[in-house]
Amino acid sequence: MVDAMNLPLLKVSGLQVAYGGIQAVKGVSFEVQQGELVSLIGANGAGKTTTLKAITGLQPVAAGDIEFMGTSIKGQGPWDLVRQGLVMVPEGRGTFTRMTIHENLLMGAYIRDDKDIDADIDKVFAIFPRLKERRSQLAGTMSGGEQQMLAMGRALMARPKVLLLDEPSMGLSPIMVDKIFEVVGDIHRQGVTVLLVEQNASRALQLASRGYVMESGEVTMSGDAKVLLNDPKVRAAYLGE
Repeated sequence: MVDAMNLPLLKVSGLQVAYGGIQAVKGVSFEVQQGELVSLIGANGAGKTTTLKAITGLQPVAAGDIEFMGTSIKGQGPWDLVRQGLVMVPEGRGTFTRMTIHENLLMGAYIRDDKDIDADIDKVFAIFPRLKERRSQLAGTMSGGEQQMLAMGRALMARPKVLLLDEPSMGLSPIMVDKIFEVVGDIHRQGVTVLLVEQNASRALQLASRGYVMESGEVTMSGDAKVLLNDPKVRAAYLGE
């Protein structure tokens, strides 16, 4: 656990990530305290997803460091990080399309050997009643919004200490977007620390306590989410005002 000195649960320092000769992330630094919901916003191509991939071991780090619970995790594989409690719901959802809803949820608990897995599946079904109704349905036959619910439920089955959400509202209908943001808020209120990456800046900042703005691979603004939401530069760049 993070000690009494109030160290951040997740701390990214001077992170640099490159694809070939192209530097996609250019010295990004931010932190997430235990119990927070922090939003990382920015336009498509700003480097948000690349940052999450680096944090979760899916993309090599060129420079900088990533600390989780006070310990450097740079270079560790995603399977090791999930066991430690760092869990991501990827952009595009990534459900196991040929497995049922129930089987997908069991896959989220593959690192566990305790006796509470069935109880946690029931908790996921309480959050997402639609999944319970269709627990035997193949994931690949579900709508995009339903698959997003399933991907989030699967991540919760790993009992994350930090839940990283990459563009959870992308491609969804307005009604489903409302539902997803409602659930993200509920998950956070239940005690899960959340790092939310979103292009929907308004909704993300309304939900968060703090926010960071990424542009061209760099963090250009940060602070209280409500202050950012009302900042003229943010409103002009991301809210069409």
